[in-house]
Amino acid sequence: MASHNDLVPRTYEQWRHCITVDCGMALTPAYIEQRLHALRDDNDDATRRFIAVYGPAHHRAVIGWFERAGAELNAADSPRG
Repeated sequence: MASHNDLVPRTYEQWRHCITVDCGMALTPAYIEQRLHALRDDNDDATRRFIAVYGPAHHRAVIGWFERAGAELNAADSPRG
């Protein structure tokens, strides 16, 4: 049986696979912005629970991963010159 730690993504690539493949979610600009807004809200109950379960270091990592995913979308949408 897999432990809790085995199920928690430790890298951007693992996290992205978890979101897009395992969960079947699209990392759209709207979804990324929604998650970043919630994760940055220290008063949000879900964010507080997330930090309590996964810890502040993982919370910061996930924010960074959402930011990276957003930057990758922006770069893909930018005209090449």
